[in-house]
Formats: sequence, C-alpha cells, structure tokens
Amino acid sequence: MIEEKKKQKITIKGSMINNCSDPKPTISVIIPVYNGGEKFQRCLQSLAKTSLNADEVIVVADGDTDGSWLLAENFGAKVIRLPKAGGPARARNLGAEAAKGDILFFIDADVEIYPDTIEKVVNVFTNEPDLSALIGSYDDTPGAENFLSQYRNLFHHYTHQISQEEASTFWGACGAVRKEVFLHVGGFDEKYRLPCIEDIELGYRLKKAGYSIGLRKGILVKHLKEWRPISMVKADFFCRALPWTALILRDRQLNNDLNLQYSNRMSVVLVYAKIGALLATPWLSQTSIIACIFALAFVILNAPVYQFFHNKRGLFFTLRALPWHWLYYFYSGLAFGIGFVRHWFQVQLTYRKA
Repeated sequence: MIEEKKKQKITIKGSMINNCSDPKPTISVIIPVYNGGEKFQRCLQSLAKTSLNADEVIVVADGDTDGSWLLAENFGAKVIRLPKAGGPARARNLGAEAAKGDILFFIDADVEIYPDTIEKVVNVFTNEPDLSALIGSYDDTPGAENFLSQYRNLFHHYTHQISQEEASTFWGACGAVRKEVFLHVGGFDEKYRLPCIEDIELGYRLKKAGYSIGLRKGILVKHLKEWRPISMVKADFFCRALPWTALILRDRQLNNDLNLQYSNRMSVVLVYAKIGALLATPWLSQTSIIACIFALAFVILNAPVYQFFHNKRGLFFTLRALPWHWLYYFYSGLAFGIGFVRHWFQVQLTYRKA
C-alpha cells in the first residue's frame, strides 16, 4: 500500500497537464505497463481521440524492456520509469502519488477507451458528488479475434452488464476513484506482486470504510488481450480464484454480485454434482440419469448467458463455449475448495501457536 518509499531510481519525464477553469473535477489517467507492445500503442492512440482530454496521462513503466516508456514519452505522457518490475499494485500507487487530478482513472495497458469514456467518467463524478469510485465494463467487441479471447471477454462483458449498479468491489482495467478517498484507504495492497486481485481487495476496503462504488455499464473499454487455453486457465485459477477465495475467507464477505452471484455458486454445485453422479455410474447405473438431470439444470440455469452468446456470435460459437463454461465452474470450485482447506489449516496453526 501507499507509504513512505525507500529510495529508488525513478525518472519522471514529460507532461500533459491542461490548465482550464472548468468547474468539473480534474482527472488523471494512470496506466501501469510492462512490455506493452502494439496493444499499449493502441491504448495510447485511443487516448488521443477522446472528446474530453484527461488533465494528465501518467504511465508507470514497471521495469519494461521493450521501450514502452519511450512510446509513452513520445505520446506526451508523464512517465515514471522503474528499473525493476514490482507489479501493477505498486505501479498504480506510484502513479497516484504523482497525480494532480481530483479523479484517478486507472486503465490497463491492453485496453482501448472510447472517445467518450473520459467524458462519461468526469460527468458521473460531477453529477454524483456522493459517489466515491466507479467501474466500467468491457465492450462486446473484443480486440483479439480468436475464439477463446472472444468467449472470455464476452463472458466478462455479460457479467458486468447483468450485475448490480451498486458495486461490491473495484476493477483496475477501467476504474476511477476520488484521489482523497484512494489515499485515505491506503491505495492498492503492494503484497500482490503479480496482476492478481489487488483491485478486488481495494474494493473490499473501500466498501468496509463506508465508501460507495458504482458500476456504470455505459462506460466501456475494449480489451485487446489474446487469451490462449493455458494462459486463461492459469490466470483464472492461480491469479484470480485462489487469492480471491483467500480474500473472501479473510474478510468473511461473499457478496451476491459479479462472479459471486448465487447462480454462479449454484453452477459450481451442479458441475460437481454431475461429476459425482457420473463417477458413481459403475456401481449405480441409475446415477447416469441423475447426471443428465444435473446437466440439464445447469443449462437451464445458464440459459441467459447462452442466449447472449447466441445473439452476439451465433449457434456454433455458443456450442463451442459450452465446454469452456463447464470448465470455468469446475476449476473455480476446485480453487475454492483448495483455498478453504488452506485457510482452515492456517487458522488451526494460528490457534495452536496462541
């Protein structure tokens, strides 16, 4: 979290500060980047096409080796260059410390914003003075064209679009927060060294401190990341599900929102119930029928998302999405089980030491 930093070699170059007498809150866009490549270039290009310019754009080059910092400097951003990667949590905190805007707008280096994205963020905070933070949504036209990237990002879009407007957490890919609020809660937890759930953890602390977070579904960004089977499962399991489970158990907070909606929890139960019924088939042949019933219940429960996939990409895409959707709930449930066991052993160890 934000605290007095040890001395380190940091160079700051460039500036995009706009001087104006607009009574609306000022806004600083903060982007952590590590070897952003062509996607980062597209991110910067999208910032140049906005209907309302940010008061400043701060890029924190987190030990990159591909010249991303130079790309940002040529764009005209304020660049904070770190000699060694320390993770997006630390990078965002450093960007926030250097920011002069009233609003800190965090985006990832692999997203494109829409021309009206910044204007919408500023208008929301102007019109809703009691709102402390907000998150947006991925759009329904992901940048990467391969099937898995389309599926993953469309599923993310769908989840945000059906969720409550009073959000229960924060989102670093497209999330804005009043600077005074961000500093008050201590910023991102820098113990998360990899791209992980540092944004979710921040959201939990914001809510615990009594601050409001709004999900504004019309504030959109386009995700450019290309997902592959191993990278997707690895990120979901090790960087999301496992640490999120630990966070849930730590804070004892399981909200009916986003990926934790009741329908998602029931989907996990149905997946494992089906697997259990299939495993019992050699001894009880009737359980194959029970497995089919569980599978049918799963499909009915998730019919809205399948209808969404069908409307956006057609029947063939929807059929291809089915096994990945089942797999998602399988490894999500597995991660929760492992996380619960880990937590139980930690509690027992702590109890014995006491």
